[in-house]
Amino acid sequence: MLAGRDLCGIAQTGTGKTAAFALPILQRLSAIRQRPAPQTCRALVLSPTRELASQIADSFRAYGAGMPLSTAVVFGGVPIGRQRQQLARGVDILVATPGRLLDLIDSRMLALSNVQVLVLDEADRMLDLGFIHALKRIVKLLPRQRQTLLFSATMPKANRCPRRAIPDLTTRSKSSSPPPVGDDGRAHRAERRFCPERTETRCAGDDAARSGLRSGARVHPHQARRRPRRPAI
Repeated sequence: MLAGRDLCGIAQTGTGKTAAFALPILQRLSAIRQRPAPQTCRALVLSPTRELASQIADSFRAYGAGMPLSTAVVFGGVPIGRQRQQLARGVDILVATPGRLLDLIDSRMLALSNVQVLVLDEADRMLDLGFIHALKRIVKLLPRQRQTLLFSATMPKANRCPRRAIPDLTTRSKSSSPPPVGDDGRAHRAERRFCPERTETRCAGDDAARSGLRSGARVHPHQARRRPRRPAI
C-alpha cells in the first residue's frame, strides 16, 4: 500500500481492516504537505452505510490526532447544508456513502479530480447490484492515476475480479488475506493475488501450485491443472 499499488484485502471482522488502510493513507498524505483545493478531497473512502462511514471517520481522526490533516464524513438522511460547508474549503480525507456523494457532485459542491486514493470498505456490498451503478459514475469522475484499495470480510467469487464489473476500478492489483484461525485455534495460511487480466480458474490454479492452499497441504504441480477447493476465509 505504501508503494502505491492497488490492493484487495480480505480479513475477518474485528481484525483491524480500518487501521490497515487508514494508517498508510495518513502516512502518505502527511508526507506530501499540500492543502486540498476548495471543494475537493485527497483521499476518498466509500462505505455502504452511514453508521460504518461515521465509524471510519472517527478512526481516521483518532489515528491522525496531531496531524495537520482534515477529515469529513457525508451521508444521506441528514441536511446537506452543513456537509456543503465542510467541503467548501476542501478536505484531506472524505468518508462518504455513494448516494450522498453523488448528490454533492451533482450540485457542484464537490469535485473528485484531486483524489489520490480510493477505498471501498465492505467491498463485497459495494460491488453488489445495489451500488454498482453509483460506483460506475463515481469511478468515471476519478483521476486515472490513483491508488484503489478494496477491503472486506468476505468476497464472493463474482466480485473477486472487480474489473469485470467496473473495468477502470483497478490497474495493477494484488489481493491478500491474513492467516485465518481454524477450529483448532491454529492459523492457516491463505493468500491470493489479484489477477485482473486472467480468468479466475487460472488464478486459482497458479496460486494453489505456488502456495499450497488446500488445507495447508502442498500441491504437486500436476494437480494445479485442476481447480482447487478454496479455503474458508
